[in-house]
Amino acid sequence: MQEFIAVIPARFASSRLPGKPLAEIAGEPMVAHVWRRARESAAARVVVATDDRRVVDALAPWGAEVLLTADDHPSGTDRLAEVAERLGLADDAVLVNVQGDEPLIPPALIDQVAARLFDDPDAAIATLAEPISDVETLFNPNAVKVVRALSGRALYFSRAPIPWDRDAFARRPELLETDAWLRHIGLYAYRAGFLAQYRDWSPSPLERLEQLEQLRALHHGHAIQVALARVPHPAGVDTEQDLARVRELMQQPGGH
Repeated sequence: MQEFIAVIPARFASSRLPGKPLAEIAGEPMVAHVWRRARESAAARVVVATDDRRVVDALAPWGAEVLLTADDHPSGTDRLAEVAERLGLADDAVLVNVQGDEPLIPPALIDQVAARLFDDPDAAIATLAEPISDVETLFNPNAVKVVRALSGRALYFSRAPIPWDRDAFARRPELLETDAWLRHIGLYAYRAGFLAQYRDWSPSPLERLEQLEQLRALHHGHAIQVALARVPHPAGVDTEQDLARVRELMQQPGGH
């Protein structure tokens, strides 16, 4: 695999869970768990990008590389664009956006999404998805859905249950009988040259409605390659309930 850099955007003022990067899990801040997982991947370098000095200070005991970035970025991708510029990366350098609220992210998925971008040189972004097997996830707006073309490229992302089964969804189903639905895994690979373009675009109308930053790339006609995850992806932390679930998992034998 070609060389890539893993970047962990860690915004302190999360609207749903303020101070999320420093939420305690198994005696450590959440972002430290994410950083350790990224270090276990094939990434040549792991950088945490935050908007708050408290995150910088919290990671000091681990010797993590941390950049203090602007506090007005509308998305994690915008924060990565600043990182790419400040590191002086060449246009063809690849960065993987590892979400700062994924303390259980398998390192194998970080490697997979980077490899997927190398496999499709005409794609601006590579990302991952996994089948949805339960109704609750399908109708949960915190679980982002994706529809893709035969080529594997994304057609659209939404918080709504897409595709819409016209007949079965006339009433909310109790079971899903096909594998037509995919949950998007918020792990992205980009080239630095694309990020330089992305930061100059204003958030698109669809991005504002769905609150999904990847829609900005589709709005401007750029391709997003979507691969099926090779290993199971434990859900990240969006809410207090998610945090409680992850804390319980991390307390179990082998949970670290």
